[in-house]
Amino acid sequence: DSCVASPAPGSLKLSTVMACPTGCHCIQKSGMTVVQCMSRNLEKIPSDLPRDTVVLLLASNHITHVPNHAFRELHYLQEVDLSNNDIETVDVGAFQGVSDSLLVLDLSNNHIQSVPKEAFARLRAKISLSNNPWHCECTLQEVLRELRLDPETVNEVICHTAVQEEYAGKPVIQVLDSGINFCNFHHKTTDVAMFVTMFGWFTMVIAYVIYYVRHNQEDARRHLEYLKSLPSSSQINKDCDTISTPSP
Repeated sequence: DSCVASPAPGSLKLSTVMACPTGCHCIQKSGMTVVQCMSRNLEKIPSDLPRDTVVLLLASNHITHVPNHAFRELHYLQEVDLSNNDIETVDVGAFQGVSDSLLVLDLSNNHIQSVPKEAFARLRAKISLSNNPWHCECTLQEVLRELRLDPETVNEVICHTAVQEEYAGKPVIQVLDSGINFCNFHHKTTDVAMFVTMFGWFTMVIAYVIYYVRHNQEDARRHLEYLKSLPSSSQINKDCDTISTPSP
């Protein structure tokens, strides 16, 4: 497939032919290049996207991963739809190069449990993260603090699991608005773990000292008993006198 771009006003060229990824359909719409790759059984994001792509539709495929620099060359990219895929991981630099241009990002209905807090750094886009099996903890809290979530789907960002089990099944924003701070809980958990570790080491040291003392006490007791079993100096002198005195 290929897409044919309409000539710019005043251009001497009648048309510009641009490459389109295999299995996708590229069209010009209102002066924008729209790349449609929906429901094409794609397992990864195409690497040969037209550089003037403005709208990229990748919904309903089998994409599992958004790699670093996936859209780096697409300087005009405004909208990316990755909904209804099998995405589990989003790399730290997945959206590097498009943070200034991207306006809409849809990652809803995937398998994302967590993302690096730097993955969406400096993105101004309206983002949909609904219907993913999110694990609610400190990193997710820090990620959401920096995002501009789609207000229509914000209540569909649910804690599938959480560091505090009672919040599983509840909307993340609702939990955070109630005053819960997962980062404080994380620190408390770390402090408890450190205390338990230190207590374990302290117990081992005490046990060793007790063992050492008891072992030395046993050695001392045996040594004392040995010394007691030896003849005394007075007995030795008496025996010597008996031997040295001549018989009458």
